[in-house]
Amino acid sequence: MAATVRGMTDAAIEPFHIDVPESALDDLRDRLARTRWPDELPGAGWAYGIPLAYVRELAEHWRTTYDWRAQEARLNALPQFTTTIDGARVHFLHVRSPEPDAVPLVVTHGWPGSIAEFLDIIGPLTDPRSHGGDPADAFHLVCPTIPGFGFSGPTPDRGWDVRRVSRAVAALMKRLGYGRYGAHGGDWGASVSRELGLNDEDHVIGVHITMLFAPITADAGDLDEVEKRRLERVQHFRREQSGYFSIQSTRPQTLAYGLTDSPVGQLAWIVEKFREWTDSTNVPEDAVDRDQLLTNVMLYWLTGTAGSSARIYYETTHAAPPNPAYLSVPTGVAVFPRELAPPIRRFAEQSNNIVHWSEFDRGGHFAAMEEPDLVVGDLRAFFRRLRLAA
Repeated sequence: MAATVRGMTDAAIEPFHIDVPESALDDLRDRLARTRWPDELPGAGWAYGIPLAYVRELAEHWRTTYDWRAQEARLNALPQFTTTIDGARVHFLHVRSPEPDAVPLVVTHGWPGSIAEFLDIIGPLTDPRSHGGDPADAFHLVCPTIPGFGFSGPTPDRGWDVRRVSRAVAALMKRLGYGRYGAHGGDWGASVSRELGLNDEDHVIGVHITMLFAPITADAGDLDEVEKRRLERVQHFRREQSGYFSIQSTRPQTLAYGLTDSPVGQLAWIVEKFREWTDSTNVPEDAVDRDQLLTNVMLYWLTGTAGSSARIYYETTHAAPPNPAYLSVPTGVAVFPRELAPPIRRFAEQSNNIVHWSEFDRGGHFAAMEEPDLVVGDLRAFFRRLRLAA
Protein backbone atom coordinates (compact mmCIF):
# COMPACT_ATOMS: atom_id res chain seq x y z
CA MET A 1 0.00 0.00 0.00
CA ALA A 2 2.83 2.37 0.81
CA ALA A 3 6.51 2.47 0.14
CA THR A 4 8.40 -0.18 2.06
CA VAL A 5 10.78 1.29 4.61
CA ARG A 6 13.94 -0.76 4.99
CA GLY A 7 16.83 -0.46 7.41
CA MET A 8 15.20 2.26 9.49
CA THR A 9 16.82 3.20 12.77
CA ASP A 10 15.07 5.35 15.32
CA ALA A 11 16.83 8.47 14.02
CA ALA A 12 16.54 7.75 10.31
CA ILE A 13 14.29 9.78 8.04
CA GLU A 14 13.23 7.92 4.92
CA PRO A 15 11.45 9.21 1.79
CA PHE A 16 7.89 7.93 1.52
CA HIS A 17 5.76 7.33 -1.56
CA ILE A 18 2.11 6.30 -1.56
CA ASP A 19 1.54 3.34 -3.85
CA VAL A 20 -1.77 1.65 -3.13
CA PRO A 21 -2.08 -1.74 -4.87
CA GLU A 22 -4.84 -2.00 -7.43
CA SER A 23 -6.16 -5.01 -5.52
CA ALA A 24 -6.97 -2.71 -2.57
CA LEU A 25 -9.00 -0.43 -4.82
CA ASP A 26 -10.77 -3.43 -6.39
CA ASP A 27 -11.63 -4.68 -2.91
CA LEU A 28 -13.03 -1.27 -1.98
CA ARG A 29 -15.24 -1.12 -5.06
CA ASP A 30 -16.44 -4.67 -4.45
CA ARG A 31 -17.33 -3.94 -0.85
CA LEU A 32 -19.18 -0.78 -1.86
CA ALA A 33 -21.17 -2.72 -4.47
CA ARG A 34 -22.18 -5.33 -1.88
CA THR A 35 -23.18 -2.94 0.91
CA ARG A 36 -25.97 -4.20 3.13
CA TRP A 37 -28.03 -1.07 3.60
CA PRO A 38 -30.06 -0.29 6.76
CA ASP A 39 -33.65 0.90 6.86
CA GLU A 40 -34.58 4.50 7.59
CA LEU A 41 -37.58 6.23 9.08
CA PRO A 42 -39.52 8.31 6.52
CA GLY A 43 -38.84 12.02 6.72
CA ALA A 44 -36.08 11.63 9.32
CA GLY A 45 -33.59 13.83 7.48
CA TRP A 46 -30.40 14.26 9.53
CA ALA A 47 -32.13 14.01 12.92
CA TYR A 48 -31.15 10.37 13.53
CA GLY A 49 -27.80 10.57 11.75
CA ILE A 50 -26.59 10.74 8.17
CA PRO A 51 -29.49 10.06 5.74
CA LEU A 52 -29.66 6.85 3.72
CA ALA A 53 -30.24 8.45 0.30
CA TYR A 54 -27.29 10.78 0.73
CA VAL A 55 -24.91 8.02 1.81
CA ARG A 56 -26.01 5.77 -1.07
CA GLU A 57 -25.39 8.51 -3.61
CA LEU A 58 -22.02 9.44 -2.10
CA ALA A 59 -20.95 5.79 -1.92
CA GLU A 60 -21.86 5.30 -5.58
CA HIS A 61 -19.78 8.33 -6.52
CA TRP A 62 -16.93 6.85 -4.49
CA ARG A 63 -17.26 3.51 -6.26
CA THR A 64 -17.71 4.69 -9.84
CA THR A 65 -16.42 8.26 -10.25
CA TYR A 66 -13.90 9.19 -7.58
CA ASP A 67 -10.34 8.89 -8.88
CA TRP A 68 -7.96 7.78 -6.15
CA ARG A 69 -4.99 7.69 -8.52
CA ALA A 70 -5.39 11.41 -9.23
CA GLN A 71 -5.56 12.15 -5.51
CA GLU A 72 -2.62 9.85 -4.84
CA ALA A 73 -0.57 11.74 -7.42
CA ARG A 74 -1.50 15.05 -5.80
CA LEU A 75 -0.29 13.79 -2.44
CA ASN A 76 2.86 12.27 -3.95
CA ALA A 77 3.71 15.62 -5.52
CA LEU A 78 4.51 16.77 -1.98
CA PRO A 79 7.69 15.61 -0.21
CA GLN A 80 6.73 12.87 2.26
CA PHE A 81 8.83 11.01 4.79
CA THR A 82 8.64 8.57 7.67
CA THR A 83 10.69 8.19 10.80
CA THR A 84 10.41 6.26 14.05
CA ILE A 85 9.82 8.22 17.25
CA ASP A 86 9.16 6.65 20.64
CA GLY A 87 8.60 3.28 18.99
CA ALA A 88 5.98 4.48 16.50
CA ARG A 89 6.26 5.24 12.82
CA VAL A 90 5.56 8.90 12.08
CA HIS A 91 4.61 9.93 8.55
CA PHE A 92 4.88 13.59 7.61
CA LEU A 93 4.96 16.12 4.81
CA HIS A 94 8.01 18.38 4.79
CA VAL A 95 7.63 21.17 2.29
CA ARG A 96 10.47 23.67 2.42
CA SER A 97 9.95 27.18 1.13
CA PRO A 98 12.12 28.59 -1.65
CA GLU A 99 12.53 31.64 0.59
CA PRO A 100 15.70 31.25 2.71
CA ASP A 101 14.32 33.19 5.68
CA ALA A 102 11.08 31.22 5.94
CA VAL A 103 9.85 30.37 9.44
CA PRO A 104 9.41 26.66 10.31
CA LEU A 105 5.78 25.86 11.08
CA VAL A 106 4.36 22.52 12.21
CA VAL A 107 0.72 22.06 11.20
CA THR A 108 -1.20 19.25 12.91
CA HIS A 109 -4.58 17.79 12.00
CA GLY A 110 -7.21 16.20 14.24
CA TRP A 111 -10.02 13.65 13.99
CA PRO A 112 -11.66 12.92 11.61
CA GLY A 113 -9.12 14.88 9.61
CA SER A 114 -5.78 14.16 8.00
CA ILE A 115 -3.03 15.84 6.00
CA ALA A 116 -5.62 16.08 3.20
CA GLU A 117 -7.06 19.04 5.12
CA PHE A 118 -4.01 21.14 4.29
CA LEU A 119 -3.63 20.61 0.55
CA ASP A 120 -4.98 24.06 -0.31
CA ILE A 121 -2.87 26.02 2.18
CA ILE A 122 0.54 24.43 1.57
CA GLY A 123 1.37 26.35 -1.61
CA PRO A 124 0.41 29.83 -0.36
CA LEU A 125 2.18 29.30 2.97
CA THR A 126 5.44 27.93 1.59
CA ASP A 127 5.64 30.03 -1.57
CA PRO A 128 3.66 33.26 -1.11
CA ARG A 129 5.62 34.90 -3.93
CA SER A 130 3.92 32.54 -6.41
CA HIS A 131 0.48 33.02 -4.84
CA GLY A 132 0.21 36.80 -4.80
CA GLY A 133 1.66 37.21 -1.31
CA ASP A 134 4.68 38.76 0.34
CA PRO A 135 7.73 36.43 0.29
CA ALA A 136 8.58 37.72 3.77
CA ASP A 137 5.57 35.70 5.03
CA ALA A 138 6.94 32.33 3.89
CA PHE A 139 7.00 29.17 6.01
CA HIS A 140 8.81 25.86 5.90
CA LEU A 141 5.93 23.45 6.57
CA VAL A 142 5.97 20.19 8.51
CA CYS A 143 2.63 18.38 8.50
CA PRO A 144 2.79 15.22 10.63
CA THR A 145 0.22 12.47 10.54
CA ILE A 146 -0.67 11.88 14.19
CA PRO A 147 0.57 8.49 15.44
CA GLY A 148 -2.30 6.03 15.09
CA PHE A 149 -3.74 7.83 12.06
CA GLY A 150 -3.26 6.98 8.38
CA PHE A 151 0.31 6.25 7.35
CA SER A 152 1.46 6.81 10.96
CA GLY A 153 -0.71 3.95 12.14
CA PRO A 154 -1.54 1.78 13.74
CA THR A 155 0.36 2.54 16.94
CA PRO A 156 2.06 -0.50 18.49
CA ASP A 157 1.43 0.24 22.16
CA ARG A 158 -0.79 2.01 24.65
CA GLY A 159 -0.44 5.54 25.93
CA TRP A 160 -0.55 7.70 22.81
CA ASP A 161 -2.44 10.54 24.43
CA VAL A 162 -2.16 14.16 23.33
CA ARG A 163 0.88 14.80 25.54
CA ARG A 164 2.81 11.89 24.05
CA VAL A 165 1.83 13.00 20.55
CA SER A 166 3.12 16.51 21.28
CA ARG A 167 6.42 15.09 22.54
CA ALA A 168 6.76 13.12 19.31
CA VAL A 169 6.08 16.26 17.26
CA ALA A 170 8.69 18.19 19.25
CA ALA A 171 11.17 15.35 18.65
CA LEU A 172 10.36 15.45 14.93
CA MET A 173 11.04 19.19 14.70
CA LYS A 174 14.34 18.72 16.52
CA ARG A 175 15.26 15.83 14.22
CA LEU A 176 14.60 18.06 11.21
CA GLY A 177 17.01 20.64 12.62
CA TYR A 178 14.50 23.34 13.52
CA GLY A 179 15.63 25.10 16.69
CA ARG A 180 12.75 27.62 16.69
CA TYR A 181 9.36 27.07 15.11
CA GLY A 182 5.68 27.94 15.22
CA ALA A 183 2.74 25.58 15.71
CA HIS A 184 -0.74 25.57 14.20
CA GLY A 185 -3.68 23.18 14.38
CA GLY A 186 -7.36 22.54 14.88
CA ASP A 187 -9.20 19.81 16.79
CA TRP A 188 -6.59 17.46 18.32
CA GLY A 189 -4.03 19.45 16.36
CA ALA A 190 -4.96 22.49 18.45
CA SER A 191 -4.40 20.49 21.64
CA VAL A 192 -1.07 19.21 20.33
CA SER A 193 -0.02 22.76 19.39
CA ARG A 194 -0.94 24.09 22.83
CA GLU A 195 0.98 21.24 24.51
CA LEU A 196 3.99 22.12 22.36
CA GLY A 197 3.81 25.66 23.68
CA LEU A 198 3.67 24.38 27.25
CA ASN A 199 6.31 21.66 27.03
CA ASP A 200 8.67 22.93 24.33
CA GLU A 201 8.41 26.65 25.04
CA ASP A 202 12.13 27.22 24.55
CA HIS A 203 11.67 26.33 20.89
CA VAL A 204 8.09 27.41 20.07
CA ILE A 205 7.80 31.05 19.01
CA GLY A 206 4.01 31.08 18.80
CA VAL A 207 0.90 28.90 18.83
CA HIS A 208 -1.96 29.53 16.39
CA ILE A 209 -5.13 27.49 16.75
CA THR A 210 -8.64 27.35 15.34
CA MET A 211 -10.19 25.50 18.27
CA LEU A 212 -9.86 26.25 21.97
CA PHE A 213 -11.90 24.83 24.82
CA ALA A 214 -12.03 27.54 27.48
CA PRO A 215 -14.27 26.86 30.50
CA ILE A 216 -16.95 29.48 31.02
CA THR A 217 -16.68 30.65 34.63
CA ALA A 218 -19.49 33.20 34.67
CA ASP A 219 -23.22 32.81 35.24
CA ALA A 220 -25.42 33.09 32.17
CA GLY A 221 -26.53 36.50 33.40
CA ASP A 222 -22.98 37.79 33.04
CA LEU A 223 -22.77 36.86 29.35
CA ASP A 224 -23.59 39.17 26.48
CA GLU A 225 -25.73 37.96 23.57
CA VAL A 226 -22.81 36.71 21.46
CA GLU A 227 -21.39 34.84 24.43
CA LYS A 228 -24.78 33.31 25.22
CA ARG A 229 -25.06 31.99 21.66
CA ARG A 230 -21.61 30.44 21.96
CA LEU A 231 -22.53 28.82 25.23
CA GLU A 232 -25.68 27.45 23.59
CA ARG A 233 -23.58 26.00 20.76
CA VAL A 234 -21.29 24.27 23.26
CA GLN A 235 -24.30 22.87 25.09
CA HIS A 236 -25.84 21.69 21.80
CA PHE A 237 -22.62 19.92 20.89
CA ARG A 238 -22.47 18.13 24.22
CA ARG A 239 -26.15 17.18 24.08
CA GLU A 240 -26.58 16.22 20.42
CA GLN A 241 -23.22 15.74 18.72
CA SER A 242 -20.81 14.17 21.21
CA GLY A 243 -21.88 10.53 20.97
CA TYR A 244 -18.82 9.72 18.86
CA PHE A 245 -16.63 11.12 21.65
CA SER A 246 -18.18 8.85 24.26
CA ILE A 247 -17.71 5.76 22.09
CA GLN A 248 -14.16 6.53 20.99
CA SER A 249 -13.05 7.44 24.50
CA THR A 250 -14.47 4.25 26.02
CA ARG A 251 -14.75 1.46 23.42
CA PRO A 252 -12.59 2.25 20.36
CA GLN A 253 -11.82 -1.42 19.76
CA THR A 254 -15.48 -2.40 19.48
CA LEU A 255 -16.09 0.44 17.04
CA ALA A 256 -13.09 -0.61 14.95
CA TYR A 257 -14.61 -3.87 13.72
CA GLY A 258 -17.45 -2.22 11.85
CA LEU A 259 -15.47 0.71 10.46
CA THR A 260 -12.52 -1.43 9.36
CA ASP A 261 -14.74 -3.97 7.61
CA SER A 262 -17.28 -1.66 5.98
CA PRO A 263 -16.23 1.26 3.78
CA VAL A 264 -19.74 2.69 3.98
CA GLY A 265 -19.55 2.49 7.76
CA GLN A 266 -16.26 4.39 7.71
CA LEU A 267 -17.67 6.88 5.20
CA ALA A 268 -20.80 7.61 7.23
CA TRP A 269 -18.91 7.90 10.53
CA ILE A 270 -16.61 10.58 9.13
CA VAL A 271 -18.85 12.44 6.68
CA GLU A 272 -21.54 13.06 9.29
CA LYS A 273 -19.03 15.22 11.17
CA PHE A 274 -18.20 17.20 8.05
CA ARG A 275 -21.86 18.08 7.74
CA GLU A 276 -22.38 18.92 11.42
CA TRP A 277 -19.17 20.88 11.95
CA THR A 278 -18.74 22.78 8.68
CA ASP A 279 -20.40 25.94 7.47
CA SER A 280 -22.76 23.95 5.24
CA THR A 281 -26.45 24.50 4.71
CA ASN A 282 -27.46 21.04 3.50
CA VAL A 283 -24.63 18.62 2.68
CA PRO A 284 -20.88 18.75 3.42
CA GLU A 285 -20.10 19.60 -0.19
CA ASP A 286 -21.60 23.02 0.48
CA ALA A 287 -18.42 23.68 2.45
CA VAL A 288 -15.71 21.30 1.23
CA ASP A 289 -14.75 19.70 -2.05
CA ARG A 290 -16.35 16.25 -2.40
CA ASP A 291 -13.29 14.47 -3.72
CA GLN A 292 -11.01 16.05 -1.12
CA LEU A 293 -13.46 14.83 1.51
CA LEU A 294 -13.30 11.30 0.07
CA THR A 295 -9.50 11.47 0.01
CA ASN A 296 -9.63 12.20 3.71
CA VAL A 297 -11.84 9.11 4.20
CA MET A 298 -9.48 7.04 2.06
CA LEU A 299 -6.54 7.80 4.35
CA TYR A 300 -8.45 6.03 7.12
CA TRP A 301 -9.87 3.22 4.98
CA LEU A 302 -6.74 2.22 3.05
CA THR A 303 -4.61 2.12 6.20
CA GLY A 304 -7.18 0.36 8.39
CA THR A 305 -6.72 2.93 11.14
CA ALA A 306 -10.30 3.60 12.23
CA GLY A 307 -9.59 1.96 15.57
CA SER A 308 -6.08 3.21 16.22
CA SER A 309 -7.00 6.79 15.33
CA ALA A 310 -9.95 6.63 17.75
CA ARG A 311 -7.63 5.55 20.56
CA ILE A 312 -6.36 9.11 21.07
CA TYR A 313 -9.75 9.78 22.70
CA TYR A 314 -9.40 6.81 25.04
CA GLU A 315 -5.78 7.51 25.91
CA THR A 316 -6.30 11.22 26.55
CA THR A 317 -9.45 10.85 28.65
CA HIS A 318 -7.86 8.07 30.70
CA ALA A 319 -4.57 9.93 31.20
CA ALA A 320 -3.74 12.57 33.76
CA PRO A 321 -5.97 15.68 33.62
CA PRO A 322 -5.03 18.34 31.06
CA ASN A 323 -2.07 20.53 31.90
CA PRO A 324 -3.50 23.43 33.94
CA ALA A 325 -0.47 25.64 33.36
CA TYR A 326 -0.83 29.08 31.80
CA LEU A 327 0.37 29.09 28.20
CA SER A 328 2.85 31.97 28.15
CA VAL A 329 3.94 31.48 24.53
CA PRO A 330 2.25 34.10 22.29
CA THR A 331 -1.03 32.61 21.14
CA GLY A 332 -3.30 33.41 18.23
CA VAL A 333 -6.89 32.21 17.93
CA ALA A 334 -8.92 32.20 14.72
CA VAL A 335 -12.63 31.84 15.50
CA PHE A 336 -14.89 30.43 12.80
CA PRO A 337 -18.66 30.65 13.42
CA ARG A 338 -19.49 26.99 12.76
CA GLU A 339 -16.71 25.66 14.96
CA LEU A 340 -18.25 23.01 17.21
CA ALA A 341 -17.45 25.04 20.35
CA PRO A 342 -16.46 28.64 19.50
CA PRO A 343 -14.43 30.13 22.39
CA ILE A 344 -15.10 33.32 24.32
CA ARG A 345 -12.02 35.51 24.52
CA ARG A 346 -12.23 36.71 28.13
CA PHE A 347 -12.37 33.14 29.37
CA ALA A 348 -9.69 31.95 26.96
CA GLU A 349 -7.35 34.65 28.26
CA GLN A 350 -7.47 33.18 31.75
CA SER A 351 -5.15 30.35 30.67
CA ASN A 352 -3.53 31.59 27.45
CA ASN A 353 -1.32 34.52 26.47
CA ILE A 354 -3.56 35.61 23.62
CA VAL A 355 -1.97 38.33 21.53
CA HIS A 356 -4.01 37.78 18.36
CA TRP A 357 -7.75 37.06 18.04
CA SER A 358 -9.64 36.96 14.74
CA GLU A 359 -13.39 36.54 14.28
CA PHE A 360 -14.60 35.41 10.86
CA ASP A 361 -18.10 35.49 9.42
CA ARG A 362 -17.88 32.14 7.64
CA GLY A 363 -16.21 28.77 8.02
CA GLY A 364 -16.25 25.94 10.51
CA HIS A 365 -14.24 23.19 12.15
CA PHE A 366 -12.28 22.17 9.05
CA ALA A 367 -11.18 25.72 8.36
CA ALA A 368 -8.17 24.93 6.15
CA MET A 369 -10.46 22.98 3.79
CA GLU A 370 -13.42 25.33 3.99
CA GLU A 371 -11.74 28.74 3.95
CA PRO A 372 -8.06 28.25 3.06
CA ASP A 373 -7.54 31.91 2.17
CA LEU A 374 -8.74 33.05 5.60
CA VAL A 375 -6.49 30.56 7.37
CA VAL A 376 -3.47 31.54 5.27
CA GLY A 377 -4.08 35.23 5.88
CA ASP A 378 -4.49 34.79 9.61
CA LEU A 379 -1.35 32.67 9.94
CA ARG A 380 0.63 35.29 8.03
CA ALA A 381 -0.73 38.10 10.19
CA PHE A 382 -0.08 36.30 13.48
CA PHE A 383 3.45 35.14 12.78
CA ARG A 384 4.50 38.37 11.08
CA ARG A 385 5.10 39.92 14.50
CA LEU A 386 6.95 36.85 15.81
CA ARG A 387 9.40 36.19 12.99
CA LEU A 388 12.28 37.98 14.65
CA ALA A 389 12.09 35.39 17.46
CA ALA A 390 12.55 32.47 15.05
